[in-house]
Amino acid sequence: MLNNMTNIAELSQNSFKHRHLLGIDGLSRGDAYVIMELAKNYIVKNRQPDKKHAILKGRTLINLFFENSTRTRTSFELAGKRLGADVINMSVATSATKKGETLIDTAMTLNAMHPDFIAVRHPESGAVQLLAQKVNCSVINGGDGCHEHPTQALLDALTIYQRKGKIEGLTIAICGDILHSRVARSNIKLLNLLGAKVRIIAPPTLMPACPESLGAEVFFDMRKGLKDCDIIMMLRLQLERMTGNFIPSVREFFHFYGLDEEKLSYAKPDALIMHPGPINRGVEIDTRLADDLNRSVILDQVEMGVAVRQAVLELLANK
Repeated sequence: MLNNMTNIAELSQNSFKHRHLLGIDGLSRGDAYVIMELAKNYIVKNRQPDKKHAILKGRTLINLFFENSTRTRTSFELAGKRLGADVINMSVATSATKKGETLIDTAMTLNAMHPDFIAVRHPESGAVQLLAQKVNCSVINGGDGCHEHPTQALLDALTIYQRKGKIEGLTIAICGDILHSRVARSNIKLLNLLGAKVRIIAPPTLMPACPESLGAEVFFDMRKGLKDCDIIMMLRLQLERMTGNFIPSVREFFHFYGLDEEKLSYAKPDALIMHPGPINRGVEIDTRLADDLNRSVILDQVEMGVAVRQAVLELLANK
């Protein structure tokens, strides 16, 4: 099996036929490497003084975010503008949806304006899929409910590849609120596709039903789950999605499942720490570890996010 990203990407360079990016399901291993290989070029370009290109000149990207976002919405905006697109950020708080307009009516209204791309974040799982069925342009899932967040998984995979030189064979632990995390679901799918060994670690109350069906090894003990891991991916508590008491207290959660120096010592000495953000310091991760540039790649993830979204926009523009 080929392990070199460039070689795998070359095999699939002309086979990326997707009109939308709604989830990891449907992507092949080659598709993922095509996106990451193209994103690698944008990493270099984004570090230059002149970051602008005309690849999407004359195209329009609408950011339609029904949930608050800083990293994802801003990185889509930067990605579109750096490629020369006109970018519209819709204010959902003052949009017609607050006046009773349905998602389908919103989709039909936007479709009549002839955008080329719509990046969507929505609190309901499946909403992005529904919207994609009603428009003529490409739709990119910026996160739907507890379902998926495909560009986050792709930027996480690229971050790992850039720092470790491979993904296949690595042991990667995803820790925290697995139950409510679309990031966890997309990452489990993608990392399995790319040959990693995936573990999930959480208290029973924050594990989905039948967690083994997700395709990851399940741990309820943080230290056992982190044993000899190469990558530790921490997740925040999704308090906005919780209806009930899922943890006794934030202090107790950090004691058992928050990443600190002692728990980190169970992983490999060169294990890297990841977090999709925003970080709740002292809840899921100790501040000192979050800021340790020798171990933490959290800021790398932010940089990779812009590059991956540029790559996705370019690939979808050619369909």
